[in-house]
Amino acid sequence: MSKQDNLRRLLAPRSVAFIGGRNIAASVQDCINSGFAGEIFVVNPKYDQIAGFDCVKSIAELPAPPDAAFIAVNSEATVEAVAQLAALGTAGCVCYAAGFAETGGAGVELQRRLVAAAGDMAVVGPNCYGVLNYVDGVSLWPDIHGGRPVPRGVAILSQSGNIGLNLTMAERSLPLAYVISVGNQAVLGIGDYIDALIEDDRVDAIGIYLEGLNDIAGFSAAAARALQKGVPIVALKSGVSDLGAELTLSHTSSLAGSRELYQAMFERLGVIQVTSLSQMLEALKLLSALEAPVQGRRLNILTCSGGDSALAADAAAEYGFAIPRFSDRQVAALRAQLPSFASVSNPLDYNTSLWGNAQAMADCFATVMEGEADLTILMLDYPREGLAGHQPWNAAVEALILAKARTGAPAAVLASIPELLPKAARDRLIENRIAPLQGIDMGFRGLAAVVGYHQRRAEILAGDGVAQILLSAPVQIDGPVEMLDEWHSKQALAARGLGISPGRLVGAADAAAAAAEIGFPVVVKAVSPALAHKTELGAVRLNLETEAEVEQAVAEIAANVAAVPGAGERFLVEKMIPGAVAELIIGIRRDPQFGLALVLGAGGILVNLIEDSQALILPTTRGDVRRALGRLKVARLLEGYRGKAAADIEAIVDAAMAVAGYALAHADQVVEMDVNPLFAMPEGKGAIAADALIRQVTARPLDQLAAE
Repeated sequence: MSKQDNLRRLLAPRSVAFIGGRNIAASVQDCINSGFAGEIFVVNPKYDQIAGFDCVKSIAELPAPPDAAFIAVNSEATVEAVAQLAALGTAGCVCYAAGFAETGGAGVELQRRLVAAAGDMAVVGPNCYGVLNYVDGVSLWPDIHGGRPVPRGVAILSQSGNIGLNLTMAERSLPLAYVISVGNQAVLGIGDYIDALIEDDRVDAIGIYLEGLNDIAGFSAAAARALQKGVPIVALKSGVSDLGAELTLSHTSSLAGSRELYQAMFERLGVIQVTSLSQMLEALKLLSALEAPVQGRRLNILTCSGGDSALAADAAAEYGFAIPRFSDRQVAALRAQLPSFASVSNPLDYNTSLWGNAQAMADCFATVMEGEADLTILMLDYPREGLAGHQPWNAAVEALILAKARTGAPAAVLASIPELLPKAARDRLIENRIAPLQGIDMGFRGLAAVVGYHQRRAEILAGDGVAQILLSAPVQIDGPVEMLDEWHSKQALAARGLGISPGRLVGAADAAAAAAEIGFPVVVKAVSPALAHKTELGAVRLNLETEAEVEQAVAEIAANVAAVPGAGERFLVEKMIPGAVAELIIGIRRDPQFGLALVLGAGGILVNLIEDSQALILPTTRGDVRRALGRLKVARLLEGYRGKAAADIEAIVDAAMAVAGYALAHADQVVEMDVNPLFAMPEGKGAIAADALIRQVTARPLDQLAAE
């Protein structure tokens, strides 16, 4: 059988073997307590019984190949056990032991031997907790956990066993179908698990705690299939700080890549990216609890407090949601249902006069839910147990359930403080496909992420489909790196469609005549592959109005760069380009995991000042470039700020695609590219590269490269 077939058998086995010492007794008992109805074997050569089961003395003596095995022995013995299970025909196993590639040194070789021993067997780990299947009642896990049987729910993939464990303990009422601690991913990658889980119709969504990916292309393909099938993925990527990245590398031998490129990948693939476990839980809850996806940004908000109304309205505005006005019919009906002093508006403070009256509240809620909103949110905070009876709050929950049944409109309950929505209320809401959200900020963050996912998915499927978002393994390059000077860099990119200013490459004696031919004012620069940063070296002069000024500038520049070999011999004379709306940077970077990436941002002196950039993994599309430009802080300048002219957006996109096109055409050579600044001119007047450089691996003459 294939590795994927074996993985499916491992996740829902009919027979399980536990291999280890007396320490596996708790694991065996937990599997029974989880409701596992299949056959259980216990393998141990020393003891007659463990956890009430007669021990089989060796793997070879098992009466039949088990579908799954949980191996809890040391790392060396784990490799031998995997080899024996594979020879027996076992579908898959969990390798609990640590001491493999995450430790470096001899551990790397030990993990290589483990992979070789596994063959086509599905192996979870090593250095992991294992697998919990709450829909079929299977536990291949070494420790306590907090989940419970469910008919359907979300799947969690975690590169940290402890975080996976903690998520089962969370007081969030999130139905968990699977929890898988993936460990070192020696045999199975995150993409393999995604492929298996999306084939289970009981999985509503997949949450991933991710430290790093070793197979970007495999993850990309699996995420694209999940998007096609409509199974959302929510990812929390750790290791974004310098220290976090260092700890990640030592923890599961995964390479923590660039934060910006992971963000770019998630955006491209339609993966929902979150920044905390709480945000992940709330997003997954929305994806699992509601019967139909929330695809729009129009909200009804119900409260019985002016303070709650204000907080909810502020949060809605912050996360890009609209709060539409009620129709005249709704206003009339609500005025009849509420006391005369009540204010009828959205958010609606339905007033304490209805409080505790489930039928009256249901009528009011239903009137609101009959409008055009995409989701109705009821703000509700329960008192602490023992301080007051919960009947009035329960009445509000029952009223929302009745209103939802009457209108068919999707609904959620939102507690302003996470702990003020008790378990009984959360469970009641989930039973009726109403999302119980805990915390205003986390609730709205999760809601914004979910809506963004559905919009992104619709956009991808309406275009060229998931084929357009797939990522390939990066091209690896090696060899001496050389830099094209500004002139050759510009000529190479101009051949791809990049706009450049009229100019001449000349010697010092010809600079003044070239300036007169081009027309004043001009800029003069020294040209050399050794001059990547000309301004700091005094190698640039701007706004030169006469031939005399040009001659003086050439002399001063030559003196400034005299210490740089060959730097004062050639000069670039260009027409000055006034009137730019903004200065941008367009660059290419090469990443060992992701390959070539296009970087767009605020340019000129703002590059390092405001750190305003967006990354796109290549290849990319014009639509992706436009969206990335819209996410920049300087986007308001490009759109026309305070009555100023708007920038020529299509020309900026043209420039970005020209740079990307050159990089892709020379994917086996390009190391780094930089167009900075790119002058974004007013609409209809283009985008002009003021400076450019290309660094690439080559042994060929620069003139030949520039001509390609």
